[in-house]
Amino acid sequence: MRLFKALGFALLMLAASIAAAAERGSADEAMAMVKKAVAYMKDVGKDKAFAEFGNTANTQFHDRDLYIFVYDMHGNNVAHGNNPKMVGKNLLEMKDNDGKYIIKGFIDVTKAKGKGWVDYKWPNPVTKAVESKSSYVEKVDDLIVGAGIYK
Repeated sequence: MRLFKALGFALLMLAASIAAAAERGSADEAMAMVKKAVAYMKDVGKDKAFAEFGNTANTQFHDRDLYIFVYDMHGNNVAHGNNPKMVGKNLLEMKDNDGKYIIKGFIDVTKAKGKGWVDYKWPNPVTKAVESKSSYVEKVDDLIVGAGIYK
């Protein structure tokens, strides 16, 4: 009987882990969303694209905990899929809970490589908790387009 209870508990925990993983976007999904956003910007123009990136009803650019954000190379936020209050603000000096410069990290990676991953801490829009996050960013002209995953 104890064996069955232990087995049942183990299966329940496995199912919970799988369900939690399904609620989070993957690295591949984040990269694909950024590439889709870049193509969309080139197709319809920046202004229309920025409006759609901020439109939470647009499921192309909002999926579970994945969303698009865009900064210029000076740290100004020009589009944000989760927090519209950030749009129009210079966030170059913004740090995470560990004191790491987030936007400077995006700029450094895109200046050096054109694209890449940046790790930092950020509030998860689903859980509302500050979690470890890794964002994939790409430089497009004078902009940085990104989407991140929570670990």
